Amino acid sequence: MIWLGTNDGGALIEDATALISVDDRGLTVGEGVFETVAVYGGQPFAIDRHLARLIQSAEILELPNPNLQLIREAVDQVLAANASVIGDLGRLRITFTAGRKSTLPTIVVTCMGQPQWPDSTSVITVPWVRNERSPIAGAKSTSYAENSTALKFAQAQGASEAILANTVGHLCEGTTSNVFVVIDGEVLTPPLTSGCLPGVTRGLVIELFDVKERDIPYSALGDIEELFLTSTTRGIHPVTSLDGRSIDVGSISQDLRRAFIAQRHEMSNP
Repeated sequence: MIWLGTNDGGALIEDATALISVDDRGLTVGEGVFETVAVYGGQPFAIDRHLARLIQSAEILELPNPNLQLIREAVDQVLAANASVIGDLGRLRITFTAGRKSTLPTIVVTCMGQPQWPDSTSVITVPWVRNERSPIAGAKSTSYAENSTALKFAQAQGASEAILANTVGHLCEGTTSNVFVVIDGEVLTPPLTSGCLPGVTRGLVIELFDVKERDIPYSALGDIEELFLTSTTRGIHPVTSLDGRSIDVGSISQDLRRAFIAQRHEMSNP
């Protein structure tokens, strides 16, 4: 079951009967935003932070304000209707598009089970860059073909993620994740001015731990001591291979990962 509607109402329906207009601007020109929310034990994690970012993304694309009360109700309904599908670990998606011209925005809420990520992963660098001066920089937009293409390139080479620089040669982000490095014992991550997405997990890690936001030359990836990714579904995910070069999962990444899991459990069970 999914929830489909507009900014003034909607309902749970079967997936196979869901219909969205072919004139919806989320489909025709990618004028939409979305959030992916982790679900633990049937409860959406950090939902307030995700909805706040949904509003920010909508503002960047000059979309109407999302009806948050309605979206919260839709989330509750979808989670209740799909409890057996989600199990202990799931993934919720909230999509908000411009809708048809001169009509209300479209809202879609879906969910599914989420496979557990392995304890570590591999990444590659790619020849494409993120435009930190893009008019939609910082928005989690449904215009996702650029990310999808880079991610498929990485997966074809056996990696789970592609790491991007920005136009001035600084480290930016992954296609679906934020990037953290350890250099000289310090945990560093690119600032939002690099063009990276303001990831919810990224924000939590910066708040909870000793992390510095700093411009990092892309070339500095050759000198890092540790590397990890963050995202809603990955949490803190240590990297053990960069462009085929082995990287140790050091004590800093291990300690941060354990501490984040503990914090996440505490936040989910106040």
